[in-house]
Amino acid sequence: MKVKKGWLVVWVGLEEGEDGGFQRFVIPISHLKHPLFISLLDNAHEVYGYHATGPLRLPCSVDDFLHLRWRIEKETNNYHNHFHQQNHFHHHLPGSLSFNSC
Repeated sequence: MKVKKGWLVVWVGLEEGEDGGFQRFVIPISHLKHPLFISLLDNAHEVYGYHATGPLRLPCSVDDFLHLRWRIEKETNNYHNHFHQQNHFHHHLPGSLSFNSC
């Protein structure tokens, strides 16, 4: 099954105790930069190492992965909405310029 550009296939599951083994998910590549996902990748490294063969496997329950994905998408949507509102606000007030602290 072909995956669109900018997306990545991951297999999620726990080798022991989870019925059906791993479940396939297609996620945006942008998720790879999120701190929550980076933590999950660190766990995958501890379990499988860097030179694991096959698809990217993530060692967590499907329910935990779905919650993590929801949190990432929620934060991403909140960021984009805030950014759009800031640009919209500044667009209507010429000459105003502000910087948000990091």
